[in-house]
Amino acid sequence: MIPIITAIRYETVHNITPTATGWAVDQAILAEEERLVVIRFGHDWDETCMQMDEVLASVAETIKNFAVIYLVDITEVPDFNTMYELYDPSTVMFFFRNKHIMIDLGTGNNNKINWALKDKQEFIDIIETVYRGARKGRGLVIAPKDYSTKYRY
Repeated sequence: MIPIITAIRYETVHNITPTATGWAVDQAILAEEERLVVIRFGHDWDETCMQMDEVLASVAETIKNFAVIYLVDITEVPDFNTMYELYDPSTVMFFFRNKHIMIDLGTGNNNKINWALKDKQEFIDIIETVYRGARKGRGLVIAPKDYSTKYRY
């Protein structure tokens, strides 16, 4: 079950109760003391977000003991667009104990994942790596895979 922080209703798909404020996002980050908070910022109608949401929904049950996933529609909740530079179709960010956890993916942008991952196990590995690093007090973790050549043809 993935809580969606948005005004758009998805209860029939994900069995969740959405909200529509930046305050709700802040409370979701603040409320978790032991688990990693994974937030997907984007548009619910965007194809890239839909692909990422499929992966998120498929891993939610597997990672529920050490991570919680939230979806935030950046049109409905624009509070973080400037602060986190949310200009990409889909952006995934990690927080632990109210601290933004950065991840070095080899792309030069350590703040977020701004493309849709299609492999469930690959995403689980990233979440486990971020969680383990965050538990040790690290603000920057190294991804288990280098994505620097992801867009080369």
